[in-house]
Amino acid sequence: MLQVGDEWTFFSAAFLLAMLGTRSPAAASALAASLYVFVVLFRFPQVPAEQAGRALRPSGSSGGAPAVAHRAGSHDAPENTLAAIREASRNGASGVELDLSFTVDGVPVLMHDETVDRTTNGSGPVSRLQLTQLKRLDASSRHRLKEKFSGEKVPTLQEAVEECVRHQLTIFFDVKGLPDKAASALAEMYKRFPVLYNSSVVCSFEPKVIYKMRQADPKVVTALIHRPWRLSRFDDGTPRTPSSWSQFWSSVLDVLLDWAHHNLLWNLCGVSAILMQKDFISPDYVQYWAERDVEVVGWTVNTAVEKRYYQDLLKISYITDSLLEDCDPRY
Repeated sequence: MLQVGDEWTFFSAAFLLAMLGTRSPAAASALAASLYVFVVLFRFPQVPAEQAGRALRPSGSSGGAPAVAHRAGSHDAPENTLAAIREASRNGASGVELDLSFTVDGVPVLMHDETVDRTTNGSGPVSRLQLTQLKRLDASSRHRLKEKFSGEKVPTLQEAVEECVRHQLTIFFDVKGLPDKAASALAEMYKRFPVLYNSSVVCSFEPKVIYKMRQADPKVVTALIHRPWRLSRFDDGTPRTPSSWSQFWSSVLDVLLDWAHHNLLWNLCGVSAILMQKDFISPDYVQYWAERDVEVVGWTVNTAVEKRYYQDLLKISYITDSLLEDCDPRY
């Protein structure tokens, strides 16, 4: 639920911005009031805390900090494959994070990148390949353990869900885009597999995706993914553009986006969790969201030292590339 302090901060900021733009107290008040009405009328309530807890903190999680296998454990097996899901279960993960994509014939499949080049022996955009073409590719051909997993195929969304349900794994569906298409496909999965309401989370960097998912099915547990400075810098911290002017304005947009995530978007979408890049998480940050009934999940946590920090101090879920050993992050 939106805190009183949040409401005051948000609408005060909206009023001040409107004042700067209009130089009219009456107009600024009207704009702030209109925004308040919009948020009240169109925001989604969070799903019940008990339901969110079952998905975000499944029973049997070791150390009070559930470990979620990133792309089903991309270091331990070929990412986003059935073999990776099985390995994640075998290695003690409580859940898996899976990336949703679509073939040219509209079939939802698992793939992180826009193209198949990095992870298979094929080439070209996923969106231009038919399912039959995608199924001919070897999803293990570029993995460090390709000999062990030779011949592994790119799975459909339904195949992956069935495998996760079989192994009683929580699923974090990571949606990169196509909000209408993704919401429709996922809503169909929830109809076919009702157990997902208590064992899955739909998450995305894009608030529109989450909002569309709540429109399609308001009973689904959802989460926003966030990394500060995402618009101005790559995952490794390097600037996205050599232009100082472009970098400046990208940074300004980053500040606004960060503020919106913490003061507006989470409430408008009614999310139950925020997936935050690990370098920006602290006990105070976890407490900030706990006061709003929102869980924090850290990504990508890949060393034993970091994992102990999450298990012993933060006591929150984390996403990792490996359940077995330290490894470099996969962006």
